[in-house]
Amino acid sequence: MNRPQLDKRIFWGAIFVICLLVAPLALGPEQGLAILNGIRGFLTEKFGWLYMLFTVAIFGFLIWLATGKYAHVKFGEGEPEFSTPSWIAMMFTGGIGGGIMYWGAIEWAFYYTAPPFGLEPKTAEAAHWAATYGLFHWGFTAWAIFCLPVLPIAYAYHVRKQPTLSLSGACKGVIGKYASGWIGKIIDIFFIFGLIGGAGTSLGLEVPMISQGVSELLGIPRSVTLDAVIIVIWTGLFGLSAFLGLKKGIKLLADVNMYLALILGAFVFLFGATVFILTTFTNSVGLLLQNFIKMSFHMDFTNGWEFTQTWTIFYWAWWIAYAAFVGLFTARISRGRTIRGVISGMIIAGSLGCWIVFSIFGNTGLYFELNDIVPVTEILANQDAYTAIISIVQAMPLGNIVLVLFLMLMMVFLATTLDSSAFTLAFVATKEIKSEEDPPRWHRIFWAFILAVISLVLLYSGGLGALQTLSVITSFPLIFIFIIMVISFMKWLREDYPKGTTKDDSSIKRSEANNRDQ
Repeated sequence: MNRPQLDKRIFWGAIFVICLLVAPLALGPEQGLAILNGIRGFLTEKFGWLYMLFTVAIFGFLIWLATGKYAHVKFGEGEPEFSTPSWIAMMFTGGIGGGIMYWGAIEWAFYYTAPPFGLEPKTAEAAHWAATYGLFHWGFTAWAIFCLPVLPIAYAYHVRKQPTLSLSGACKGVIGKYASGWIGKIIDIFFIFGLIGGAGTSLGLEVPMISQGVSELLGIPRSVTLDAVIIVIWTGLFGLSAFLGLKKGIKLLADVNMYLALILGAFVFLFGATVFILTTFTNSVGLLLQNFIKMSFHMDFTNGWEFTQTWTIFYWAWWIAYAAFVGLFTARISRGRTIRGVISGMIIAGSLGCWIVFSIFGNTGLYFELNDIVPVTEILANQDAYTAIISIVQAMPLGNIVLVLFLMLMMVFLATTLDSSAFTLAFVATKEIKSEEDPPRWHRIFWAFILAVISLVLLYSGGLGALQTLSVITSFPLIFIFIIMVISFMKWLREDYPKGTTKDDSSIKRSEANNRDQ
């Protein structure tokens, strides 16, 4: 059997673009940041409305698909490759990563001190919205964005039997033979660069968090050496997992991650501010459901719409930029699942997972703030978010033990996300790889190494802010690529299932026209 071969045009093209764009950021971060911030400001100011309308359209389209005549179409024959708990664990940890531990604990504080709708900061109403907006930004809409590219990619790969797992392959129904040419390669190179930008930002956000926690636990000052030790441990963890592959590495790491999260969450919930957590969560869900449409369309142009531009549009752009990776990875692990199963699993399970983290850790921090146990907003204003989060965690029952588990969870979360990233990067840059195969080990390890090196360069050059901004910029053309993918997907569905399908269909009934794509 022939081994999967490297796609040299994508591989070397991606390396060239990464070097071309990362080098100036590392050598001149201030100038690069100023230019990129200007581009980002232009996009969010002039096209903020497009991001808002596009995300609403995505959510509506997925609801239509999940309840329509194509709901029972399966991505490939047979039973699902992974059990539902493992599938959810891999999908969730791969898509969200350790960022949820950071933002889940502290995001409310930003909204509490600078609330939406022109509200007065630090009031009761501001507190209500502070506990709610995190659920909105990490809820239905975010996971709908993540889910959208999964469907055309999974259909192209598992049903239409496209030889590669890629964005370009999912566009083939529209761009035809050009998907295999330079247009397709440019689409895939663009995806690789965006993914590396997102992964590098994750490392830059979470390594200082872990380093700050270790510093507090051991009573040692945070230093470059401590950061380097943490990065070495982290690189070894996700590098080993990438070497072992999808089933032995990523699946195991994701399962461990979810069990650890359940243990930590259950302890904080049961022995912490249980009643306040439940009460605030109930109020927040009600407030979100009552105002979902308002929040989805809110621009507030009379007040300069600073909150929407700073948070909501930024989040939608960030999810779009990262959705290509989530789409590719989730498509790979979704063989045997239906359209309805993927949509409901991602939107419902993904949202609930984020809501649980935000409710337990975020509402605990809000409780400490309101009851003068920990001056979270004061620490945030005078020091930084890392110190504020550590202060919240250490104020919990058995604070130091909880902090150890918290840091371990962040470490494993981040390793799982970047492990999935390395796997996906290797998959995209590999020719004609079958659904049951993994990319070559050297290839997976190579991308793990690239992710670590780029992240280190950016972490110590001050270029992380620039790359995060650049990732947002990359989301703009992805809007149009996703639209092409959706049109391609619907064209295939109409060809293959002119009358739709039912729950009783036990196999894929594909027409002879499908053979053209094989």
